[in-house]
Amino acid sequence: MTQRIAVITGGSRGIGLAAAHELGRKGFSLVIVGQHEPRVDQAVSELVSFGVEAVPIVVDVADSEVVMRELGEHPLAQDAEVLVTCAGVMSEKMAKTLRTSAAEWDRVMGVNLNGTFNAISAIAPAMVQRRSGRIITVSACLGRFSGPGLAGGLAPYRISKAGVNALTKNLAAELGSGTRGILVDAMCPNHTRTDMGGPDAPRSPQESADTIVWLATREHTADIVTGVLWEDRQIVPW
Repeated sequence: MTQRIAVITGGSRGIGLAAAHELGRKGFSLVIVGQHEPRVDQAVSELVSFGVEAVPIVVDVADSEVVMRELGEHPLAQDAEVLVTCAGVMSEKMAKTLRTSAAEWDRVMGVNLNGTFNAISAIAPAMVQRRSGRIITVSACLGRFSGPGLAGGLAPYRISKAGVNALTKNLAAELGSGTRGILVDAMCPNHTRTDMGGPDAPRSPQESADTIVWLATREHTADIVTGVLWEDRQIVPW
C-alpha cells in the first residue's frame, strides 16, 4: 500500500464499513479491524471487489495487550494517517445503574471506552512522531451531558460514551488542539440502521458515516476547530 492509510475499528459492518467504502473511494487504503474473522474477511473482500486496497486485522479491541501487538506492531497500521474508532456495543435494555451487573458493565466499558483508548494508544504515537494525523472517535448523543444524554437508563452505554467524549477532549488538548498536526474529534452518528440501531432507525449507515469521512479529509488550517463533538458536520454541546 502506497496510498494514504486509514485504520477503522469496527470496520466490518454498519457505520464503520460505510465509512470504509467512502474513504476507499477517496483513495485511502484501509486496515479493517474487527473481532469476528469471517465478518472481517467478508468486509475486506467486499472492499477489494470495489477496487479498494484493504487488509484485515482480527482483534478484540477490549484486549489491550493483543491490540498493542496487532496494531502497534503492524507496519500499515503504524503508517495510518487516519484512525476511526467505530467499534462499539450497546448495553442491555434494562441496564440502569443499579440494575447493571459487574459483568455487563465491564463488557460495555471494555469495548466502548477501553477499546477506544487501546486503539489510540497503539496508533497515535506514530502520528505524534510524524506530527500528522486524524483521530475520529465514534461517540453517541446519549453520552452528552445535555439534551438526550440526561434521560437516564442504558447506564453502561451512556457512561462509556461520555467517557469517550472526555477522552477525546482531553487528548485533543494534550496534543495542542491541532497545533501539533493532529486533529482529535468525536462524532455522534445518531440513530442508524445497523445491528445496534435496528432496521427501523431513521438514518442509513452512509448518512451517519458522512461526518466521519468529512473529519478524516477536511483541510487542516491554522484556525481549525478540533477537540469537539460533531453531528452532521456541526458542533454540538457535550
